[in-house]
Amino acid sequence: MSASRPVTVTALGIAQILGWGTSFYFPAVLAKPIVADTGWSLFWVVGGTSIGLLVAGLISPRVGAFIDRRGGRPVLALSSSLYAIGLAVIGLAPTLPVYLLGWVLLGGGMGTGLYDAVFAALGKLYGENARGPITHLTLFGGFASTVCWPLSLLLAETLGWRGACLIYAGLHIAIALPLQMAVMPPLKERADGVPASTPLPRVALVTRERAPFALLALILTIAAGIGSSVIVHFMTFLQARGADLALAVTLGMLFGPAQVGARVIESLFGNRYHPIWTMVASCAGMALGLALLLAGFPLLVLVIVVYGGGYGIMWIARGTLPLALFGAERYATLIGRLAFPSLIVQALAPSACALLIEGQGADAALTVLTGFAALNALLIGLLWTLVRRG
Repeated sequence: MSASRPVTVTALGIAQILGWGTSFYFPAVLAKPIVADTGWSLFWVVGGTSIGLLVAGLISPRVGAFIDRRGGRPVLALSSSLYAIGLAVIGLAPTLPVYLLGWVLLGGGMGTGLYDAVFAALGKLYGENARGPITHLTLFGGFASTVCWPLSLLLAETLGWRGACLIYAGLHIAIALPLQMAVMPPLKERADGVPASTPLPRVALVTRERAPFALLALILTIAAGIGSSVIVHFMTFLQARGADLALAVTLGMLFGPAQVGARVIESLFGNRYHPIWTMVASCAGMALGLALLLAGFPLLVLVIVVYGGGYGIMWIARGTLPLALFGAERYATLIGRLAFPSLIVQALAPSACALLIEGQGADAALTVLTGFAALNALLIGLLWTLVRRG
């Protein structure tokens, strides 16, 4: 018998906090201790995250297709195992190449266990009714940095960075794995009590869906590239607007609550409108926030709230809009295809932005990001037009 939705979302949400906190947010606290202890280049230590995202992007289409065929249970079990092995390899790495190999394994965990894979699993489990669980799941993910940054600092100070990695590896096996297995049933057991049907081995878009699908993929890819660039270089942009480092760090602490606050609002009212309006609000918020920052708007708190809110609900739209546009039957496969370009760009964009900052300055990079955000606002308008005509 399937677990209730609140129990399912809570269990998967705890795993999301641990997954994001030990991968995407990993270098924020542990990179400097690793460099200080090993003497490895900061570029390569931090670059492990990009390697992980690249691996996640490369495998995402196959992950989505596998979930369509076999359900989410085996994929999430594999994710916890890969996280644990990857973190253990990183924690025990005697050399930089072994450290980077650990990130390859960790990337496998990311590709099989972060939002896109779990969205696909929820779509397979709940069908057309997956919007609520997907939205509520993102509320947990928003607390990843809030929980794991101080925990990583505590572990690094008491056990060292290697000990922190090994503790996290153990948590994936002891907490994330059993929680996910407890609430994710085999494919034959649907949450609504209806036996799951066997999907076709190949999924093809009909002609009228190809343009909206390609446009949605482009929108999500641009949003992911902007988002990862801003997260990595956020302090640099704030300091370019006159904030000293201490103030920039303090303001940066508002980013997480802004995301969660916007997601809470969306969760309260989202069922009353089409998910495309969530994506419209996301694109508008990200574009407006960056434009205000570029223009030197004096109330940086408001800038962070506007941008952070837009970025936060982007992840909800990333999970719910494909479900609404293309249906539940092919959802897992299609979301895997949508994740492929966005994860690749998410991995590469911060480095490209860093080169632009070094060559032309923070203002030039911020101008380019604002331009892409404005383009995305136009593209979501075009997608809305296509959907309305359809």
